Amino acid sequence: MSIDIDKPRYDQSTYMGRAKHFLRLTNPINALATDKQLDEAKQIVTEFRKTRKMPPGYDEEKLWQTKYLYDSAFHPDTGEKMIAIGRMAAQAPMNTMITGCMITFYKTTAATVFWQWINQTFNAVVNYTNRSGDTPLSTSSLLASYCAACGGALGTALYLNSKVKNMKNPIYARLVPFAAVCGANFINIPMMRSNELLNGTPVFTKDGVRVGDSKTAAFRGISLVCISRVIMAVPGMTLTPMVTAYAVRRGMFCRYPKAVIPFQLFLVGLCVTFATPLCCALFEQRASIGVDSLEPDLKTIAKNKFPSEKELYFNKGL
Repeated sequence: MSIDIDKPRYDQSTYMGRAKHFLRLTNPINALATDKQLDEAKQIVTEFRKTRKMPPGYDEEKLWQTKYLYDSAFHPDTGEKMIAIGRMAAQAPMNTMITGCMITFYKTTAATVFWQWINQTFNAVVNYTNRSGDTPLSTSSLLASYCAACGGALGTALYLNSKVKNMKNPIYARLVPFAAVCGANFINIPMMRSNELLNGTPVFTKDGVRVGDSKTAAFRGISLVCISRVIMAVPGMTLTPMVTAYAVRRGMFCRYPKAVIPFQLFLVGLCVTFATPLCCALFEQRASIGVDSLEPDLKTIAKNKFPSEKELYFNKGL
């Protein structure tokens, strides 16, 4: 059997291949799978890896479908089942609700604090769940990271609200949640993955042999994730407020003012559903780093043990 399920089905060197890969991986339907279905998927994948024989009743398409279901729920480094709301498949439904509420209830300080806290708590779960590497974060470090992430996000949101509340154009106030989320991403993601920055993330040869742990690779991977997450937030948190503001000016909600809420939720859901996989696809998940870019001690190890390797590879996380 020539199927290699240890690699993505689609060519990851092209954006289109990565987009197809993440459209299947982040499919919201995967979030509805039961524990029984996920355990069965794990069993099928594990058995196929051992035997390389097609399971009874399976063809290539069904095998790949099972593999993507498995990948959507189990961490690529640890193999552990991930927290349900932290999986990328849960991004669309969760972010639709949270983002919709952030851009709807933005006028009062209490509402801003509450929804930014909810958003950053959710982001903290997602960032921790989709971290790179297999070293667990201690409870004290996790708590400190969570507090710093939430504090940074709330501080950013409240500061921006104080600056725009007296501006005549209401669109600026509507965009405060987006600006706060952008700033918070650059706090939340590094903090929830601080263990990687302190101890490094595993780097491997092309054949999957572990060379060591690199802080440089961790910094690079986290930076790429921050960029993709910010771009991911752009459609839902900028286009939706602007389209809604335009619709309100045109009098679309004069007779039914509360209809603006489901209208915004629909727009956010549409944006998030497609922005999540398309932005995850901006960079390869199996990222590479030149041996010469590694820390001196790790570079020495790599050149001594693997002299033919010019690049090493690592999971950048999502």
